Amino acid sequence: MAEGAATMSRVRVQNFCISLDGFGTGEGQSADLHFGHAGDRLHQWMFGTRYWQPGGSDGVDNAFAQQFAPGVGAEIMGAGKFGHPGWHEDPEWKGAWGPNPPFHTPVFVLTHHTRPPIEMEGGTTFHFLDASPAEALKTAREAAGDLDIRLGGGPSMIRDFLAAGLVDHMHVVVVPILLGRGVRLWDGLEGIEQNYRVEAVSSPSGVTHMTFTRIGS
Repeated sequence: MAEGAATMSRVRVQNFCISLDGFGTGEGQSADLHFGHAGDRLHQWMFGTRYWQPGGSDGVDNAFAQQFAPGVGAEIMGAGKFGHPGWHEDPEWKGAWGPNPPFHTPVFVLTHHTRPPIEMEGGTTFHFLDASPAEALKTAREAAGDLDIRLGGGPSMIRDFLAAGLVDHMHVVVVPILLGRGVRLWDGLEGIEQNYRVEAVSSPSGVTHMTFTRIGS
């Protein structure tokens, strides 16, 4: 049973958005601008879906958006996703998602500034780890059981997991905007596509959904 469960559990990236020039977040992150100068432009495609709001679209964007949560038992995120630069100096900071974050699982935040776990409404508990990608993944697997591990970003953290060969499946949304500055996803990953089966689906909203599935998985 344990052998089969290990085969079923995947490490995946879901609904991660980048600009045409490869930026997964903008420059100038702050408590008020979680994605810096990018604002919410990388995620407008999702806001128009039924997954996000009643009466939204039910097309290809919605089909991808609603894959965010099913089958996920834990998330790993980087310090830059959890908070703006300097968040570790604010003992009251609990993330940018309010009292009931959208994760509803254990969330492991990779940071050099660890602190005690924070239990939120809806089943989310933030745990803070100073660990390598492989070490963090081992801890997250113990929490997730047979379910998948979602890598939530930001781009630097996902890049580290890709470089370490730890990503089984990745869904990247290419949004038709140019940010010009910020943090890129693909830097240092030349040839990464050779390890994956890559498919692309265009949406009437203008975005392109790209999926990367590790060859042999």
